[in-house]
Amino acid sequence: MVETTGVAAADMGADRLCQAVAALPGVTAASVSLGELIVHAARDAIPGLMTTLRDDPRFAFEQMMDLCGVDWPERAERFDVVYNLLSVSLNQRVRVIVATDGTAPVPSICGIWPAATWWEREAWDLYGIVFSGQPDLRRILTDYGFDGHPLRKDFPLTGYVELRYDEDRKAVVYEPVRLTQDFRSFDFISPWEGMTSLPGDEKAHETWKAEGRTGEAKP
Repeated sequence: MVETTGVAAADMGADRLCQAVAALPGVTAASVSLGELIVHAARDAIPGLMTTLRDDPRFAFEQMMDLCGVDWPERAERFDVVYNLLSVSLNQRVRVIVATDGTAPVPSICGIWPAATWWEREAWDLYGIVFSGQPDLRRILTDYGFDGHPLRKDFPLTGYVELRYDEDRKAVVYEPVRLTQDFRSFDFISPWEGMTSLPGDEKAHETWKAEGRTGEAKP
């Protein structure tokens, strides 16, 4: 009698789940990686697919845990929208991925999971991914006057504008980023060899003198 380990049993369950999900309309690819089911789907098929994954008793994905974006600037459809679903009753998970560019909208799933509104707003704010049918597509982490989408890989680390409080105007104002840095002389001496005035180092100084050293870092 051959016994299967917990990991192997989990993989077997994921394989069966993969076969069932792969047959659903709108699914373009399905695979199991490290025991996790990963599904790629057509963008316009997302509402119907998500409804099936929630309501079909074979899947029973009652909860959408989160939604996030991924930026691949070298691709024509540079963004992935990743949905992570959880079935509490069947103890199984699935990751659904759809691709889009900077303009083609992804259908909102806020009518299926109302909590998706928060995540879709975050993806719009940080990546600029548009969700059609989302009634509250506003910025959620950056300010309403923010310029750009900060998690895009071509977004500059310094941003485009900076925020400060103007004492004269008694208001918060936006200004173009101005980076000024004075000339600085860096000291590359090791702090352990460069310190010569700490109490208790008298013996060390005597050793250095005997070795012809003065405490400076060696080249």
